Amino acid sequence: MNKKSLGTIVLALLTSIYVTTSAQLSVKPASADAVVYAAVGPDLTQYDVDVSRASLEKRSTVTLPANVQEAVMHRSGRHLYVAWSNRGASYSAGGAAATEGRHGVTAFSVNASGMLAASGSSIMLRSRAIHVTTDMEGAHLLVAYNDPSGVSVHRIQGDGTLGAEVPSQSPLDSGIYAHHVRVLPSNKAVVLVTRGNGPTAGTPEDPGALKVFAFDSGVLRNKSSIAPAGGYGFQARHIDFHPSKPWAFLTLERQNRINVFRIENDSLGSAPLFSKTTLAAPDNVRAGQTTSTIHVHPNGRFVYVGNRASATTDVQGTAVSVGGENTIAVFSIDQATGEPTLIQTADTRGFHPRTFAIDSSGRVLVVGNLTPLAVRDEQGVRAVPAGLSVFTIGNDGKLSFARKYDIEADQAAGRSLFWIGMASLH
Repeated sequence: MNKKSLGTIVLALLTSIYVTTSAQLSVKPASADAVVYAAVGPDLTQYDVDVSRASLEKRSTVTLPANVQEAVMHRSGRHLYVAWSNRGASYSAGGAAATEGRHGVTAFSVNASGMLAASGSSIMLRSRAIHVTTDMEGAHLLVAYNDPSGVSVHRIQGDGTLGAEVPSQSPLDSGIYAHHVRVLPSNKAVVLVTRGNGPTAGTPEDPGALKVFAFDSGVLRNKSSIAPAGGYGFQARHIDFHPSKPWAFLTLERQNRINVFRIENDSLGSAPLFSKTTLAAPDNVRAGQTTSTIHVHPNGRFVYVGNRASATTDVQGTAVSVGGENTIAVFSIDQATGEPTLIQTADTRGFHPRTFAIDSSGRVLVVGNLTPLAVRDEQGVRAVPAGLSVFTIGNDGKLSFARKYDIEADQAAGRSLFWIGMASLH
């Protein structure tokens, strides 16, 4: 048996759940400032980032036990926590890949060049994780679940491995369809963003809400529920915070809006300070048009929101885009009031930008275009691949397209570009 085979077997025994690695043992080039991790199905691939050139270089891949759902970097930059599941929207038509659900989080150590190595045993979860985050001290991992809606807290050991779940002291009000979880900058409260569900032909709308929990040494306790207009027309999806001001920025998925809430008393205000459209053409909304994630620029002067449109129509047996905005909306932030002003919508050169990331210096933004899709143009019908689109960020916050890296993805086969993240190497 060769050393590589033996190493793989030992790794499987250590993690209890088989995590394969197909690492190209290349040395980090001097030009790499950061790394992008991009997940296609169960495969999580590292790309080195040259910020000055706005370019990526593919490096290595680890394979999780099932499709990657979300991941989060520890505040130290030395550990990455990757949630995976064989259920949910990352599989074909939102269905399951197997009869019995398997859901977990695997901890990876991160070396100086960004390469990943499984660390400790993976932990099993109660259901599919839709988002993961850490607290402000890096002492706990928090996991949000959409079905059934909920949240769990898990200890992070001193070596970065995952420990036991921290039980809550009483039942938590987890709303309907949790989609995001974040810890407030004070580290004294947690916001669980619950999306609710839009109405259908046979069911009424389920209201959305922001569920705020007191947070003390990993223990959660009900604190407040924020649901403007009872949560109707409030399909909250993702939230991010200003780095120095008491403002929280929230995307409303089906409403294609950004809301701003004031952070006060380790909670959020009961109503938004501002609500703005994220679309360039809000009077021409096509079917399937929604927002995705949101990130505040490291300098706090700008905020970025993903706009997604991937609805199709049949053209001679081919699913073809019906149009819409697949863009990153760029807002300037008034530093006195927190009001966002739309200054740009940048075409992502792809479809369904579910996730994107900004490097810690605030000079490069990378978008993950989730799925390939056909479009009609003057030449007829052509395919637009999934891929990573790289933009530079100007001093004015606006984006300039640099290049796109096409990635082989197939949503029908459960291999979409479902998540990306970025980490600094310095």
